[in-house]
Amino acid sequence: MKANYHTHTWRCNHAVGTEREYIERAIQGGIRVLGFSDHTPYPFPEGTDIRTRMRLDQMEDYVETVLRLKEEYRQDIELHLGLEVEYFPAYFDALTEFLKPYPVEYLILGQHYLQVSADMPFVGRACPAQQEEERLRQYVDLCIAGMETGRFACLCHPDLCRFTGDRGFYRSQMRRLCAAMERLQIPAEINLLGIWDHRHYPVPAFWEIAAEYRLSVILGSDAHCPEQVWDSECEQKGLELVQRFGLTLTEQLAL
Repeated sequence: MKANYHTHTWRCNHAVGTEREYIERAIQGGIRVLGFSDHTPYPFPEGTDIRTRMRLDQMEDYVETVLRLKEEYRQDIELHLGLEVEYFPAYFDALTEFLKPYPVEYLILGQHYLQVSADMPFVGRACPAQQEEERLRQYVDLCIAGMETGRFACLCHPDLCRFTGDRGFYRSQMRRLCAAMERLQIPAEINLLGIWDHRHYPVPAFWEIAAEYRLSVILGSDAHCPEQVWDSECEQKGLELVQRFGLTLTEQLAL
């Protein structure tokens, strides 16, 4: 891997290690470009579950830490400041305003939830069979709407939404998603954390559909600990997926 733009920090409450440890691991693996993209703080209503993202009052420290290390390591690796963001239409404008004072270089779209509530259900978990189709449709709708804002550099783990129902319905929804990525020229991420953690994604059926479209794919570590920034076995499995379906691999994002 020449670049990884999907890197978290301890502020999201489900990652460990220091930023320096992530950087050193990237250098060790020969990565030349490392982007930090922790789960964005969001100006949600009081009472919303925010345990899986940094708080608003942590943004300043996040920015200062990455910028300080960017200068310190400028001879060794190219560092970038980003955020992983869900698209919630009712709150996205407020987030945009909140981020204006900060030198954030890029956003990546990672749609883990469909709604803002006290207990936001994660789309990667199983749900009742009678709800699967509506959930997948909503997931695709939000991803497309988010990409259409023009604010996102790539779509992370596009195959995250768990679905076990009708294959024809799955293909129709994923074709909608891939057609939007092709139209908007937004790369799709092959998520290496899913490989590392033996999760239900990457989903081969999705990437078989993706191969029907003129879209590019990028490997993303989705690192939540330093060891995940670069892992040769996970990288190789990601590349095997690219080769298996004849996907077009891009090494770097256009920031």
